[in-house]
Amino acid sequence: MFINNFDPVAFTFLSLQIKWYSISYILGIVLGWTYCKKKLIEDKKILNLFDDLIVYIIFGIIIGGRLGYVLLYNLKYYLENVSEILMIWNGGMSFHGGLIGVIIAVFLFSKKHKINSYIFLDLISLVAPIGIFFGRVANFINSELYGKETDVLWSVKFLAVDNIPRHPSQVYEAILEGIILFILLNYIFKKKIFIKPGTISAIFLILYSLFRFFAEFFRVPDIQIGYIIFNFSMGQVVSAIFFALGIYLFLKKNNAT
Repeated sequence: MFINNFDPVAFTFLSLQIKWYSISYILGIVLGWTYCKKKLIEDKKILNLFDDLIVYIIFGIIIGGRLGYVLLYNLKYYLENVSEILMIWNGGMSFHGGLIGVIIAVFLFSKKHKINSYIFLDLISLVAPIGIFFGRVANFINSELYGKETDVLWSVKFLAVDNIPRHPSQVYEAILEGIILFILLNYIFKKKIFIKPGTISAIFLILYSLFRFFAEFFRVPDIQIGYIIFNFSMGQVVSAIFFALGIYLFLKKNNAT
């Protein structure tokens, strides 16, 4: 059993607290951007545009992630505390909201430059697991999105929560949605198993949704929501929707519909 008593604050600089969660976002974006430019992009036009696209992506992640959390996970609270919606430094981001924000941002950018948006979305899908991995590690450090009670050997006591051994569900998600998803997507891409733009994006939606749906069985549902239907959490319900969208996109891009 592991005792989790990490400090969410990585370090303090000139009285400004730098939190692990913020660092995880920076690492995910920087490493994903670098990997794309060094290992994935061969077309010079796409390469030249990618630096400008990053700005759109960052805004998409932040705005979409925050609004997604507010609308899906804690609407009642934020309707009563509207001023706190902008306080993203206090936590509260939704992956699916961020995903929608990125999709919208990429479509706008691609339309402006007359580029097939799925080319960019495929690239982002290939490196998104990097950011997801660091985000889940930050969740673990922050003792948030923790797992259900258990007596397995690798259980964790999150002292900021209680003194009960729990599943390290954040670690499960870091491995599934981060490491394994990254390896699978990049293997498919480099082996050119599918070459039509949009297929990698579809596979990302399918695999991420499956991994997230499975991992949620080990995770405590959001206290303010609980289970939505048939003992499924909000994360599972939304993942099921995105899984269906991924299947639809995959069939559409591979002329199976």
